[in-house]
Amino acid sequence: MSKNHVEDGLDPNRWRALMVIAIASLMVVLDASIVNIALPSAQKSLHISNENRQWVVTAYSLAFGSLLLLGGRIADYVGRKKIFIVGLLGFAGASALGGIASTQGLLFAARALQGAFGALLAPAALALINVTFTVPKERARAFGVYGAISGGGAAIGLIVGGVLTEYANWRWCLGVNVPIALIAVLLAIPNIHESKAKGDNKYDIPGATTVTLGLVSLVYGLSQAASKGWGNFATYKFFIVAAILLAAFFVIEAKVPNPLLPLRVLTERNRAGSYIGGLLVGTGLFAMFLFLSIYLQGVLHYSSLKSGFAFLPFSAGIIVFAGVASQLLPKIGPRPLMVTGLTAGAIGLLLLSRITPTSSYATHVLPAIIVMSTGLALFFIPSASTGLHNSGGHDAGVAGAVLNTSQQIGGSLGAALLNTVAISSASSYAAGHTSLGAKLQVTAQVHGFSTTFIYGAGFLLIAAVVSFFTINVGKDSLVESETGVAL
Repeated sequence: MSKNHVEDGLDPNRWRALMVIAIASLMVVLDASIVNIALPSAQKSLHISNENRQWVVTAYSLAFGSLLLLGGRIADYVGRKKIFIVGLLGFAGASALGGIASTQGLLFAARALQGAFGALLAPAALALINVTFTVPKERARAFGVYGAISGGGAAIGLIVGGVLTEYANWRWCLGVNVPIALIAVLLAIPNIHESKAKGDNKYDIPGATTVTLGLVSLVYGLSQAASKGWGNFATYKFFIVAAILLAAFFVIEAKVPNPLLPLRVLTERNRAGSYIGGLLVGTGLFAMFLFLSIYLQGVLHYSSLKSGFAFLPFSAGIIVFAGVASQLLPKIGPRPLMVTGLTAGAIGLLLLSRITPTSSYATHVLPAIIVMSTGLALFFIPSASTGLHNSGGHDAGVAGAVLNTSQQIGGSLGAALLNTVAISSASSYAAGHTSLGAKLQVTAQVHGFSTTFIYGAGFLLIAAVVSFFTINVGKDSLVESETGVAL
């Protein structure tokens, strides 16, 4: 790096730092989906019921999402590089534990522990990008890389999961994180510079407690609905507790001097729109990977490897159109990209809802995932930028954490809610079509999957409407932040 770049205040290691952050971020993102391909094998190996299978996904995303706000604040206050490395080491240990799990309870616990360390790692990574890249064009490029990882990582996880399950064992879908995390630590030490927030650095423990317990209660209530039904009071008591705790959380945040989630982070309309959109996209999209992977293996009888590669066009579409989106963002602004992308994603899910037990991958699955991937890439890139819009140096970590939180909590809610929808829809269909005989079970199951895709499309369309009315920055949206750095 030239002397002039150093004098201009640019980090000479910034591109190497981005490479390290990209490796770590990819590991966290793909781990949310890598076990989906391994799920049928793990379910059989550890005797996991259909009602409980979603906890392999939900335990991870729930712990991740509910602790991200606290993780973002810890990263801001302790030091983003330091917490980034702690997150990597903890993630490696939790992955190793999951890889040797002998019971479903231990597997669920390991997945939750992975999520907890991911909650330290992810906001630190996003904040490091925010403070490392100070030139608008370079920052847009860096967020383009991050957006491609956020969107394509889930599909890449399915491919890696297929390879590992086919040629090794489902346990390696967790164990593979150990060497990746350790390599990232070794690369992070010399290439990433430390940064931390200035000013008041006290923690909001009451806020962290109420939001975490409230979110856990909400998702657990949804999972109870899958096993006990919506007519059982046991389902609703968890929703009542969740509502009380989450309401208490916002009351606490409005009153304490050091809030976990400063309400000012939510009051800027572009950030708020990005967070709501991320929540809805997570709700509609995460379950797609879960149910489509079950459909490919359980109904079309694809091998783990073939099922993983069936998602390759999704990953390719995200990566290609992430580049397109990063080029278009400074020319037309975020709102047209986000609304168009979300609409296309909804259309893709509606196309996917046409599947039957005898559908062809080429005619029913492939077109749908191509449309979805190209559309969602147009959403992920601008939302990564608008989610941190004008957040300033002190709140960079927590703003990134809220962006991640919205997607992960959406994924938790989507996995729990849509698993409930799939089971109840399949049961209702089976009750009314007993004449199908031997074909009843598989036909009812696919009907349940199809119904969840329609619900998912609805969530994406709502997200498109929200984005249209909340995102108002134009093509000159790389405005000056409180620190004088373009966002």
